[in-house]
Amino acid sequence: MGDSEGPTIPGPGPDSGAIPDAGGWWRRWMRPSPEGAATRAVSAPTRWVVLDVEATGLDAHRDRLLAVAAVAVRVPGPGSGSGGQGRAEIVLGDAFECVLREDPSAQPPLGDQARANILLHGIGLGERRRGVDPLQAMQALQGWLAGAPVLGFHVAFDETLLQRQRRVLGLPPLRQPFVDLEHVAQALMPQAGGRSLDDWMARLGVQCAERHRAAADALATAEVLLHLWPALRREQRGPAVGLADLQRLARARKWLAGPAR
Repeated sequence: MGDSEGPTIPGPGPDSGAIPDAGGWWRRWMRPSPEGAATRAVSAPTRWVVLDVEATGLDAHRDRLLAVAAVAVRVPGPGSGSGGQGRAEIVLGDAFECVLREDPSAQPPLGDQARANILLHGIGLGERRRGVDPLQAMQALQGWLAGAPVLGFHVAFDETLLQRQRRVLGLPPLRQPFVDLEHVAQALMPQAGGRSLDDWMARLGVQCAERHRAAADALATAEVLLHLWPALRREQRGPAVGLADLQRLARARKWLAGPAR
């Protein structure tokens, strides 16, 4: 997952950001640990979050948010024992996942495309009825994020859905930066030519247990980040790889690619 060894994989502690009884496929094999609370207690520059959402379709301005999942990545800072030159580590004990509760009587009927999309990720009506109240889910997510920067693949989609959901609920927008890891990957490895998460997973040899579920996709995206870490270290402009390095690479790739079509 990293340069040569896998990431640290502690279990979820009692202070984990995941909402109780909200599902979570990785909880079935993880051991309890205080690691999640400890990771959120460290300074923001050493904790990044990789996030993914599932929705009824691909139009972030119209389709409905169904689920959100995220996992933290511990980033070596300049003050760490490695002097900022160590590997990033996925911290599964510091994770969040929930399906939003949906009242079918209060929602317009789903079209054919939305039903096909739901078949893809498998979040059916029963799971949505048992989900978490949307207001509680959005408040819990904000608390768990704790201001950490958010990374994702084509993350503008995720950000738009989250901010739109918060606006509907009367909540203020999330203020932390969102960075598109696809743009970063393209800037680091332009010869790879990948666009989708599947392309980059195949290119980097990343396996995914249950593709098109938010939790599994967030974890796969975090593993992609770990595989890119050696190339990020070659591009860093400070004593350690920092968020500014990712933002610079993402901006450069977005500018070179031109306007989205």
